[in-house]
Order: sequence, then structure tokens, then C-alpha cells
Amino acid sequence: MLSAKDLYKEILDNDDTFRLFCSIAAAGEAQGGWENARIAVLVPDSYRELAPKVARHGADEDKHGRIFGALMKKRGLAPVEVPGETDYTMLLEGIGIGLAHDQLHRDRQLTEADVITYLAHSRVTEQRASDQMGMLLKHFGDHPDIGRAVRMISHDEDNHLAYCHEELLAMVEKGHGRRVRAALREAAQAEIRVYRDVSHAVMAHMGRILNWSRGRRALLSAGIEAVYAYERAAGWRRMVSLRMPERRDALGGPPPRSATEFA
Repeated sequence: MLSAKDLYKEILDNDDTFRLFCSIAAAGEAQGGWENARIAVLVPDSYRELAPKVARHGADEDKHGRIFGALMKKRGLAPVEVPGETDYTMLLEGIGIGLAHDQLHRDRQLTEADVITYLAHSRVTEQRASDQMGMLLKHFGDHPDIGRAVRMISHDEDNHLAYCHEELLAMVEKGHGRRVRAALREAAQAEIRVYRDVSHAVMAHMGRILNWSRGRRALLSAGIEAVYAYERAAGWRRMVSLRMPERRDALGGPPPRSATEFA
């Protein structure tokens, strides 16, 4: 029986798959860093108190991107071009989830509705990131090469998720409950489809590099489809629920530590 730990160990142990894995992760984190930095600049005057937290979110994402780059450099590897079909962030934007890059490039303040869209998109995608890093933390938190980076990134992703819960609950308290729920549901339903497609694409690339058998590829594909079926039926609800987090004001503290401390 193929376990998640065995699968990721195989990917992490091979230089070519490790380089692809880190390149995909670094590109996504860097993109998230840019988006949050622009949103922090464009937050409307009525939500200026949110700007430092959004900026902190972006700084964390930038740091994560640098960490993945440093992990490659540590093994003497250079980044590779990210295949378009594995670009989770841009695929979500392509179907209208989150704030469009065209909008973020303009020097025009966001609206209150835009802030809700941003927070809902972040709440859904940070749930995915927190879940994925939690899995890596469970299996590789003590790994001699990547353990420190995994522990730090997992901690940050949990902070990001807590921040989204708290800010969206504040929006609900202001009377925007219906809009928040609609934005969360739209983002979650789209995200599970994109995540499935990206998972298939990533595993196809990994399989070609590692020369997986047809049977193994079929088994992994079936597993991805099983996860999607569960999430489409009921699992998406974990991405739209809101509860006050134990970590309050999770992004209101000091700036993030440097990437080189963890890579």
C-alpha cells in the first residue's frame, strides 16, 4: 500500500523531482507574496488597520519562496520553469477566484466587496496550505535537511489561516454574513476542482521523471479522484466554516525571521 509518506519521500530523495517540487512551491509563494503586497497598498481607507496584516502575510509568503529556493541551492540545484498546468495560483485566477492581477496592477483603491473576496479566497487556499504543511510536518518535521523549514512554514500557514478566520468573522459582525458565505462557497467549490487538476498534473510530471509504472500512476490518479469526490460531496465544508481561532491577532506581531535560518 502506497502511503503519503513513502510518496513524498521518493519525490524528496530524487534531485529532479525535488527541484520540480520546490520550484512549483517557490513560484506559488512568490506570487502570493506579490499579491498580498499589492493588496496591502490598495486596501480602502475604511480598512487601513488591515493593511499591516496583509503586508505581513505577503512577507511570509515571500520568505517561504526564498526558503524553497535556498533548499534547492543547498543541494546544488537550480530552479526549473513551472509547467502552466501545475500553477495553482494562476489557474484559480483564470477562473475568476480572488482578485485579478489586472486589478492589482492599477493604483485604484479596493472596495469593501474586494476585501471580502480577498479574505474568502485566502481562507480557502490557506486551509489547503495548512493541511498540506501539516501532513509534511507529521512525516518530515524531524528530517535533517528540510525539517526546520517544514516546521516554520507550517507554523506560518496556521497563522495565516487563523488570521483569515478572525477577519472574516469581523466582516460577519459588520453585517456582511451573506456576502462572506457566498464568497467562501464560490472559492471552495472552484478550489477543489483546481486542486484536483493540479494534483493530476504534478503527479504526471513526477511519474515521468521517476518512471512510475502504469499501475502506480492509475492508483495515484484514482486516489486523487477519490479525494475530489469526497471534497465535492462534503469535504469542502471545512473550507467555509468560520470559528474564532485560538491564535488571536496572528499576523499582528513582529516581522518574520529570515529564510536563511531555516533552509
